[in-house]
Amino acid sequence: MMIAMKNMQYEDAIELLNSRRTRAQPRLNQMRGSDDMTKWLKLLGYSQTHLETLNVIHVAGTNGKGSTCAYISSILRSLGCKVGLYTSPHLLSIRERIRINGKPIEEDAFASAFFEIWDKLPREASADMDIPRYLQLLTLLSFHVFLKEKVHVAVYEPHMGGEFDATNVVSSPVVTAVTRIAKDHVRYLGPEIEDIAWHKAGIFKSRCPAISSPQEENVARSLRQRAIEKNVPLSFVEHDLSLSFVEPDSSLSEFQKENCSVAIAVAQEWTSHRMPEELTNLDRYIKDGIQKFDWPGRYQQIEEGNYRWLLDGAHNELGLSTAVSWLAKMSKEKSANNYSMRMVIFSHFSDRDGVELLRVINESLVGESLEIDHMILTTYNERQDGQTRIDRNLKSRSSVAKLEEYARAWREYEPRTMVYCEGTIEGALERARMIGQTSKLAHVLITGSLHLVSGALRILETKGN
Repeated sequence: MMIAMKNMQYEDAIELLNSRRTRAQPRLNQMRGSDDMTKWLKLLGYSQTHLETLNVIHVAGTNGKGSTCAYISSILRSLGCKVGLYTSPHLLSIRERIRINGKPIEEDAFASAFFEIWDKLPREASADMDIPRYLQLLTLLSFHVFLKEKVHVAVYEPHMGGEFDATNVVSSPVVTAVTRIAKDHVRYLGPEIEDIAWHKAGIFKSRCPAISSPQEENVARSLRQRAIEKNVPLSFVEHDLSLSFVEPDSSLSEFQKENCSVAIAVAQEWTSHRMPEELTNLDRYIKDGIQKFDWPGRYQQIEEGNYRWLLDGAHNELGLSTAVSWLAKMSKEKSANNYSMRMVIFSHFSDRDGVELLRVINESLVGESLEIDHMILTTYNERQDGQTRIDRNLKSRSSVAKLEEYARAWREYEPRTMVYCEGTIEGALERARMIGQTSKLAHVLITGSLHLVSGALRILETKGN
């Protein structure tokens, strides 16, 4: 009976949280990291002094920021720190967004903390204060959980941009970082890539060190300008030579090595400020942290008989290009002595141009001198029986009619590829299994959206169990 009560409490919390969602993308001024966020924190009994005890690391960027946050978390855990990690979106459960020492908080802990803040926050907007929306509520919840758990460090990934993000309420992080910046969320952060860089650099704070991945020159210029304006010491990192010990792991893509290099630099900077006595031993902790790194849905490989499922939630041009490079690397190395059938399962429904993303995939394949045998297009609908879960991500509308448009586009790009349209992710996976059953080895890249990867991962793990 007690278990049922706990489950009901968790489901109630999810229902209330989901009541603050909107299918329309919120305006940036509805996502601010100050103003009402500061007021809501005060209602919870928290001030900037409390947030400073979290020793925050703030990581923005377009591609790789979640992976970089996870690398940082893993390294600092190896150092002996109790680490809070806040990222978005989630894959299988909303609890993944708030982690302690790499593990999502339990359902009862989530529900208990949620109702502790829910009861103190406004239920209706007033002239002086709005109500916190979905992402703002989750950010407030993460602060509450991390402060209660007395973490040594909290690693935060903004939801979108940086300047106006709810996570940007933190006024004194220990270190900030920016991963690769590309054109994404242009409608809200653009129109130009320099505008996007301006938003990302909004997390910079005066006299707080900032670290960046290698960037295009115009992006780097924009970051440097904001750093000067904010009195921020900014440095750019390249591929870290200390990654030589992970070279044998061929599943680590070049892009992930770049994210890892940023994470190493951030961990070194944070340690120099908060645990300087450990600097001499840090290389050992870095090695251990990287070897224990785990981040589902990003460059994740699942082996199932003769199938190699390669899952990456890339959803923009830069991400898809690197995902194709990963497919090329994995399939060429693993099939040096045997022919490997290659397939792509793709799904994407948003304000981005899906046809354009398919063009990027095709051009990247050409650039890698790689051909795929089959392209499988699908929707975000997971199962053929229509089953869903209570804490699923809010999904953009998808339709089979859109798949036909994608299919026509792909046939123009690459007429030799067999193209299939499947109404569900489950159907797409079954199609891939049916096609690949006669091959000794089949590499299947699943990409285009985290919604797709989330559904595929859930189905593949269910089958594996």
